[in-house]
Amino acid sequence: MGALVGRSPRLGRERLVAELVPSPRFAEVSFDSYVPAPEQPSQAEAVSELEAHAERVRGAQSARGASGGGLRRLLGGKPKPQGLPGVYLDGGFGVGKTHLLAATWHAVPGPKAFGTFVEYTNLVGALGFADAVKALSEMTLVAIDEFELDDPGDTVLMARLLRELVDAGVRLAATSNTLPGALGEGRFAADDFLREIQAVGRNFEVVRVEGEDYRHRGLPDPPDPLTAGDLEQRALAVGDGAVLDDFGALTAHLASVHPSRYGALLDGVTHVFWRDVTPLPDQNVALRTVVLADRMYDRSLPLAVSGEGLGGLFTPEMLEGGYRKKYYRALSRLTSLAREG
Repeated sequence: MGALVGRSPRLGRERLVAELVPSPRFAEVSFDSYVPAPEQPSQAEAVSELEAHAERVRGAQSARGASGGGLRRLLGGKPKPQGLPGVYLDGGFGVGKTHLLAATWHAVPGPKAFGTFVEYTNLVGALGFADAVKALSEMTLVAIDEFELDDPGDTVLMARLLRELVDAGVRLAATSNTLPGALGEGRFAADDFLREIQAVGRNFEVVRVEGEDYRHRGLPDPPDPLTAGDLEQRALAVGDGAVLDDFGALTAHLASVHPSRYGALLDGVTHVFWRDVTPLPDQNVALRTVVLADRMYDRSLPLAVSGEGLGGLFTPEMLEGGYRKKYYRALSRLTSLAREG
């Protein structure tokens, strides 16, 4: 049994780019394996829209190859894309948007990239803007999961990045992180950062996907927190793949690790145990915890906790504030992992 506290992985450029692929949870998905809810016709329509987009990407790649590659594009010879270069899935949590995005990624030729909005902003932070553009400009498709519009700096950064990629002939696909019951909020038509959002939005066809969060469809609430003794016994029973951390120490340690390395922080981990969970003290700590939760969910790592449990992880003020979409997504995913734990 180990701990995450004390780990400080170092990643080179090659691994950062190579890891821009669907997580193991979505490594084998396809359009055929997506099962639309019969009562939600928008889900079946989304499959058709994305299959058509994948076909356009394949056609654009064939034309791109015939144009002579990167040098020809720099000289102005790249083929003009037919139709809008991107498609954007707008919907609530747990309606299968990531499944559909990954299916699109699997359906097109490489080189290609798949990552969350945060992973791309972290890539820019780790490599620098120019190197990130260079690394992504040769991609057939750049897929962006959970596009976020709640931070002005990140929004401007991604707007610049996507403009560069569209100019290089790269096709795009993205999903939103819209709250259940609030479809349309936080989309490209939002008032905040209007100029940047509209500049990005002009590159996308918006496809609505409605429905109920499948992670909680007919399932019970997350299990109650364990006692500290039971938590340690369960971690000991798992053995080498388990990591057991004091929650406060873990969230403090995350401040010393670049978020682009949170995935590597979990290398070799099969089960996660958090001791003495308490509400997160501020937004910075909460946002780092969201990134860790996403990387844990990517890897399907079962979670068990002691203390106050997951229900009070984010304070009421956080759940009513500007980052609420991230926090609700994290709660949805952590609850799913806790059931597996």
